[in-house]
Amino acid sequence: MKPYCASRFHTVRRRTLEVKVGGVGVGGGNPIRLQSMTTSDTQDLAATVQQSIALAEVGCEIVRITAPNVAAARCLREIRRQFTAAGFGPVPLVADIHFLPGAAMEAVEHVEKIRVNPGNYADKKKFAVREYSDADYDAELQRLHAAFSPLVQRCRELGRALRIGTNHGSLSDRIMNRYGDTPLGMVESALEFLRIAESHSYRQIILSMKSSNPKVMIQAYRLLVERMAREDMHYPLHLGVTEAGDGEDGRIKGAIGIGSLLLDGLGDTIRVSLTEDSVYEIPVARAIADKAMALWDRAPDARGADSIDPYQFARRATNLLRCTDAIAVGPDQPPRVIVRTGAVDELPAIIPQLAAPKLKDTPAEGVLVAIDSAGALARLPEPAPAFYVLELAPSLTLAQLQTGAGALRRGTMLLKKFGAGDAAALAGFAPLARGHGCMVAAEIAPADFAALGDTLRQLGDRDFVFTLAATPATAGHAAGGYRQLAEELRRLESRAPIWIRNTAATAVHGDNSFLSKLLEASLLSGALLCDGIGDFISIETEGDGVRATRLAYNVLQGAGARISKTEFVACPSCGRTLFDLQTTTQRIRAQTGHLKGVKLAIMGCIVNGPGEMADADFGYVGGAPGKINLYVGKNCVQYNIPQAEADARLIALIKEHGRWIAPEPAPA
Repeated sequence: MKPYCASRFHTVRRRTLEVKVGGVGVGGGNPIRLQSMTTSDTQDLAATVQQSIALAEVGCEIVRITAPNVAAARCLREIRRQFTAAGFGPVPLVADIHFLPGAAMEAVEHVEKIRVNPGNYADKKKFAVREYSDADYDAELQRLHAAFSPLVQRCRELGRALRIGTNHGSLSDRIMNRYGDTPLGMVESALEFLRIAESHSYRQIILSMKSSNPKVMIQAYRLLVERMAREDMHYPLHLGVTEAGDGEDGRIKGAIGIGSLLLDGLGDTIRVSLTEDSVYEIPVARAIADKAMALWDRAPDARGADSIDPYQFARRATNLLRCTDAIAVGPDQPPRVIVRTGAVDELPAIIPQLAAPKLKDTPAEGVLVAIDSAGALARLPEPAPAFYVLELAPSLTLAQLQTGAGALRRGTMLLKKFGAGDAAALAGFAPLARGHGCMVAAEIAPADFAALGDTLRQLGDRDFVFTLAATPATAGHAAGGYRQLAEELRRLESRAPIWIRNTAATAVHGDNSFLSKLLEASLLSGALLCDGIGDFISIETEGDGVRATRLAYNVLQGAGARISKTEFVACPSCGRTLFDLQTTTQRIRAQTGHLKGVKLAIMGCIVNGPGEMADADFGYVGGAPGKINLYVGKNCVQYNIPQAEADARLIALIKEHGRWIAPEPAPA
């Protein structure tokens, strides 16, 4: 396969053709464009115009409006007129089309861009299982060509742009039966429509590969770029994690998927889909885009690709390393959470907070504390149930450490920075740690591995952990630095675990706000975890230990690396939604948020509902105004339940399938 990006170690932006959405250029040399979507009923003209204005005022550069039927599509003429009259003529509008070519043909007359979902547009999605012969498949493609060509031709005549927007949750039966519910199926679905457009010499096209699962979304976009490169296609990409949810979890999941691709130089316009008022999506999107664009001027290198398969997930193989009787890393073990604390003398007050009842299911497993003298070792209180990570000051010599080594607890991790000239120190330091049952957390810049390689081979990797000693300025970006670190360990044939540290040195761009810290952690740790790298994680930019602990667990959950609470798949609201998604999501979370390992989908309508819930355990889907359908996996098991009864019926369904546990009383 051709490489999907220019560098895995630097952000080298993928070159694309420019697509004009009205007067707004996407791709080419343009900045990353920010998008969002109105949530009102499109036929409520006043509400839709007002929401469009509100989005434009907070920096939304492209506004999308659903057009579920021809009547709604006709309303776009007046919405466009009023939006322009209010002073927002330069901001393009996009019609979101799913099932009806007739609605698309009406909408294209009024707005600057049409988004079609290839799984729904003039196609079938009934979860039917059948074998398609080559002749059957070709007949289906001919039917699609006839159905899609009129829209393509009209877009070309009017100078409109088009987004071919594939959703993981709405692949057609034809695609599902031949390719399965896979990233490859998503890509083939888009390419079918893309080839039809190219047959008419129409190229004002943007593509998207959205999923509620960041791993699937990342793999699908990478594969799409590789497949397009084979055919000399260079279309811009619209990035988004659909049904990401709300609050901290929604921001993390969106940032992991979008940020991972932007770090690789992929992506030209983005939407952060939150189950909140859509104006709140724009500041998050702005911060993500700014962080990515701050890396564009980094010079690429010639190291080529790493050994990770970017098109399918496989976790990096490591040794089993035991920190305590209950905490280990390695095969079949989840990534572990380390939390930086204050000074040694503050630990008696801090450690109980990190293991308090409010952190019962998400405790700090490693306690990171700076040590500047041998005497400090003797003052360390019992860390149970966690283990200690002792950051040894550069001034602390090996002889001084030996003086206080009797106070070292078995399972302690000793963090020490080693440079190219520290082979002798490494050779003396590692046996000391091992002699006391400790681990060596070696902080090494990838460029120094060559000088330390012989020593590391001699010492072996049995009790080693490695972490990055580099800044974005020397590593392209921190994720690239950790990828290079993993490559250096592979060359040494080392299976030592890797510790991902989110520090001030790994930050890309931004302020000291919690949102910036959250996004930095999501971009770095989330990107690496989705590539299978990472056995320990620490969010050291957040000074509050409890918040840092929770954020680390939330990033792990967002990346699908460790499940510590209920997983929610909740779509952002739009004009198709049949109930208030925000209040419903919050209400259901309050009742079910304690069900660790259970995945619940809350979907406003049936457009993507059954498909996006494919890997959810249970689904709550709007079936009609005031009516809810309940699902188990893809199967609808209860229809048209009055919404007032739906919460209780959902809980009863969870109990019926043996997944319910009673919530514990809140701590006093």
